[in-house]
Amino acid sequence: MTTRPYILAETTWQQVKETRYEVVVLPWGATEAHNYHLPYATDNYQCDYVAAEAARKAWDRGAKVVVLPTIPFGVNTGQLDITLDMNLNPSTQLLILRDMVQVLARQGIPKLVVLNGHGGNDFRQILRELQAEFPSVFLCTLNWFKAADRSQFFTAPGDHADAMETSAMLHIAPQLVRPLAEAGDGAAKQFKIKAFQQGWAWAQREWSKVSTDTGVGNPAEATAQQGEAFLAAVTTNIGQFLVELAAADPQDLYE
Repeated sequence: MTTRPYILAETTWQQVKETRYEVVVLPWGATEAHNYHLPYATDNYQCDYVAAEAARKAWDRGAKVVVLPTIPFGVNTGQLDITLDMNLNPSTQLLILRDMVQVLARQGIPKLVVLNGHGGNDFRQILRELQAEFPSVFLCTLNWFKAADRSQFFTAPGDHADAMETSAMLHIAPQLVRPLAEAGDGAAKQFKIKAFQQGWAWAQREWSKVSTDTGVGNPAEATAQQGEAFLAAVTTNIGQFLVELAAADPQDLYE
């Protein structure tokens, strides 16, 4: 197997010591139920794929990026009663990220991207705190699933084990996807309070009260072809972002 120089897990010290990396990518997923047809590690498989493919596209254009192993646990405080949905509190994520940023700061690596693959994770406030503590490392985050317009690929709404995630997994790891005939329809209840429905007020969803099958969004229209097309758009956009970020001067980001 040919190793990929932009994937740290496949790279040796001989290669690392000869490369001046500009951007480190940290994929961060979750371990949680995804309806009846997708595996618990869906977010992690997707993070692995998107990070690697986006980094490949950036590396091929000369950007010195490297992808760390995916962190497989995320914030699942709204799913504590769903068996083996594993939870890391945001305060725990802060501690993990602080240690990792400290390593980058000590070693002179200038930029970190936290590539998020789980809706329950939100790293923005964490990065605000760490940016003040470690000014020598430029910190940013992105949600890979928002890097392309999903409405160009999927008609049914949803945000968990829906047509988008199912299509992505049919492309990435079809052997792990159960037949769609076994999937629940992803029907989900909404808040009764209109401000929550409209999105200008927020409260955590209690998952077992929202969905009977843990899905939110009907996966019925999912196909591997849709997944391939959506992931191609996502990784092209993220790859372009990595190229621009690698070339950017953190002290000169505004025009």
